[in-house]
Amino acid sequence: MALVTTAEVCDTNPQLIVSGELRALQPIFQVYGRRQIFSGPVVTVKAYEDNVLIREFLEEKGDGRVLVVDGGGSLRCAILGGNPVVRAQNNGWAGIVVNGCIRDVDEINGCDIGVRALASHPMKANRKGVGEKHVPITVGGTRISDGEWLYADTDGILISRTEASV
Repeated sequence: MALVTTAEVCDTNPQLIVSGELRALQPIFQVYGRRQIFSGPVVTVKAYEDNVLIREFLEEKGDGRVLVVDGGGSLRCAILGGNPVVRAQNNGWAGIVVNGCIRDVDEINGCDIGVRALASHPMKANRKGVGEKHVPITVGGTRISDGEWLYADTDGILISRTEASV
């Protein structure tokens, strides 16, 4: 699959921007992981300061999907660390976008996967299993649903209702 940049997607699909089918997330995410450009169908999870559901997803086969985590924007602890990211890489996930913090940045930056998060934080999250899978979430000022498509590169992150053509 050819790598598609977010600028190409925007420039080729102005009608989708006007209709709201193609949306850009606010530019609030830091870039982690070796894969600078990634895209794929979205899987959503809502998990505030708890990483159990996130870890469960990343232990599944990724099949080129992107896990989008609504961590409520918490800057109080990391809800994603190095071990789950290594698992995600090995299980074929294209990327992970976290509306919250990560840790083990050096380990994550060594992985061939795309990761976006608000920041890094040394404290780990709770492990109570609180949260919801496959629910509509709002991340970066944008409503995101399971099955939509995410495109990410160093310019930003786009969400499209369907796979965009370029």
